[in-house]
Amino acid sequence: MKTKQRIEFGDFQTPLPLAREVCAKLKELGVEPSVVVEPTSGVGNFLRAAAEAFPNATLEGLEINEEHLRTASSELKEFLDAGRIRLRLQDFFVFDWDTYLSNLQGQLLMLGNPPWVTNSTVSGLKGSNLPEKQNFLGLRGFAAKTGKSNFDISEWMLIRLLQALRGRPATLAMLCKSMTACKALRYAWQNDGRVASASLYQISAKEHFDASVHACLFVAQLGHMGPPEAAVYPNLRADTPERRIGLCGKDLVSNLTTYNRLRNLEGLSLYQWRSGLKHDCAAVMELEPRGGDRYCNKQGQEAALEADYVYPLLKSTDLSKGRCVPSRSVLVTQRHTSEDTSPIAASAPLTWSYLNSHQNAFQARKSSIYSGRSPFAVFGIGEYAFEPWKVAVSALHHQARFVLVCPHQGRPVMFDDTCYYLAFAGWEEADVVADILNSPPCRQFLNALIFPGTKRPLTVELLQRLNINAIAEEAGLAARWNAVRKKNYAAPLEAPQLQFIMERPSR
Repeated sequence: MKTKQRIEFGDFQTPLPLAREVCAKLKELGVEPSVVVEPTSGVGNFLRAAAEAFPNATLEGLEINEEHLRTASSELKEFLDAGRIRLRLQDFFVFDWDTYLSNLQGQLLMLGNPPWVTNSTVSGLKGSNLPEKQNFLGLRGFAAKTGKSNFDISEWMLIRLLQALRGRPATLAMLCKSMTACKALRYAWQNDGRVASASLYQISAKEHFDASVHACLFVAQLGHMGPPEAAVYPNLRADTPERRIGLCGKDLVSNLTTYNRLRNLEGLSLYQWRSGLKHDCAAVMELEPRGGDRYCNKQGQEAALEADYVYPLLKSTDLSKGRCVPSRSVLVTQRHTSEDTSPIAASAPLTWSYLNSHQNAFQARKSSIYSGRSPFAVFGIGEYAFEPWKVAVSALHHQARFVLVCPHQGRPVMFDDTCYYLAFAGWEEADVVADILNSPPCRQFLNALIFPGTKRPLTVELLQRLNINAIAEEAGLAARWNAVRKKNYAAPLEAPQLQFIMERPSR
């Protein structure tokens, strides 16, 4: 398979030793199927391991790739000749899983290793290995147009199988990214998916697939609805789980034990967390100051720009290292997302000329959020972004570090869209909120919510779950906070953006 196709199809063939180890674990768990189905059977390693481990079972492999199917037919010839294994050329996304599975009799094991690739990666390659385009997660508005709408193909597949198996006694055992398993479980728990019990056994994706991701064997017993929690084991040989994940309210929790101990720290945030600036044009918009009015962009091009639209910039790497003094700058073309950018031509002609000289880069922005907007429009901008004091955190690092950021050379500091922040008019309130968020109780509570291996461990939804008042009490900072906070935050917040952020409020 060519490299492009391998990426498009998320083609990580399961090594036979790992497939055998997985089947041995399933036998140890008491799984004794009469029928084994692998929905993306590849070259047949899992089918061979299952045929060896479950000698009384019949097996069926479905595969979209003809080359893989020919290889499997050759490698599994003795089982095919004996009538134990059947192979069929089949596209998972158009197959009638409901009818197929309803016709299978006996104890069913759905086994396999679905593609490790996201829909955006496949789309970027102009590939076709995708389900029919639909908002299957039910996202709304802005979220449906941005990164939240990106999903792993295997997530879609697992959810489709859970839908088709709903109410039927069966075992689902799949190798996948750990967060893919968690998201599939969340869907099942929220939609009466009839998961009786579930476990995640962590594996070394680097060792087995040369992939730098957190991965696991996801095992779910199906048929009736059990408690919305799952045990997480450190490896396939472990008998004792290292933690339990679960659904609390409508949100996933990474460590139920710690969460239950500190759950009083959860609640709708009294502040509104903001995402940093989104422009999808870093090569043009992000600049290195060269002295005076001179700046150099990421393409190595130097230009003179008026100071009016240039602001100091911090990124997630800066915040993760505690850096609060910017070394970069960014062009900010609007004060709010609906502002007309054409006045820049008169007020800052050098900046307008620079922007227009890179018009092609702006027109190449793929996100639909820019459609119908002013030229050179940005998102993640509002009057809040121009407040002088901020408490900011990287969205990309698992150890949250909240950094107090002051104005730089008389200008408010901006952040890119890999950061989240709170904005303040005064230093005193920002300072105490930073201390509250960096306190041990807050760190422990965040660790109970953050899932290892996620590309974006911190989200606005997660940060909005932090009850600043309760954390201040727990950390012994309540008196200091009450003395400086700007206003009485006890009144309910009704901002439309906040309501959007809390799509899944925790109760």
